Amino acid sequence: MSVLATEPVLETRREAIPPRLDADASLVEALRRREPSAAEELVARFGARAYRLAWAITRNAEDAEEAVQDAFLNVTRKMDTFRGDSAFRSWIYRIVSNAACQKRRGPANRRAELSLDVVLPVFHEDGRHAEPIADWSPAVDDPSRRTELRLALTAAMAELPADYQTVVLLHDVEGLSNSEVAETLGISVGNAKTRVHRARLFLRKRLAEAMTA
Repeated sequence: MSVLATEPVLETRREAIPPRLDADASLVEALRRREPSAAEELVARFGARAYRLAWAITRNAEDAEEAVQDAFLNVTRKMDTFRGDSAFRSWIYRIVSNAACQKRRGPANRRAELSLDVVLPVFHEDGRHAEPIADWSPAVDDPSRRTELRLALTAAMAELPADYQTVVLLHDVEGLSNSEVAETLGISVGNAKTRVHRARLFLRKRLAEAMTA
C-alpha cells in the first residue's frame, strides 16, 4: 500500500478487509459447547499430526501416545482459556509439545542424540561449501527414484535430534510460521530460524549422500 495514501482511504481499506478466519473455528465452538462428537473430531483432525510431533520429542511410541492423550485431555478441559490470539492448531501443538517434553524429562528417556556439528556440511569463512555438494535435485522428477528419495528422507528425519526434528515438522510439514514455531516451543524467533536452517542443511546433506551413492 502506498505511503501517500490518505487516512480516510486507509480506514476504508481496513474496514474492507475481512478478519482472518481460523479454519478450525467450528471445531473450537463445538469443543466449547462440549458437544459429544467434538472430542472425536479433535482426534480425527489432529491425532496423527500430534503423534508425529510427540514422537519427534520423546522418540518413544508409548511416551508419544501418552503425551497425546494427556494433551488432548487438557485441550478439552481448557477450552475456556483459548482466546484465539493464535491459530487453534498452534495452541494444540504447544500443549502437545509441553506434554511430550514432560515425558522426555524422565531419567529413562534421556537418550544420546546425534550432534548436527558432526554431519553438517563444512563451510569456508565466506559462506561457501568447503567440499563439493552433489546436485541430486533431478531425482525428484524421476518416478523410479521417488520411493528411494522418500525412504532416504524418512531415515534422515529419524537421525535429527529431537529439537530439530520438531521444528521441521512444525515449520515445513504443518506450515507454521517461524513466530508460531517459536511460540509453540517457547523459544526465540531467531532460535527457531536457526534450527530450521540447520535441520534443512542436515537433511540436504543426508539426501545428497543417499541419492549419489
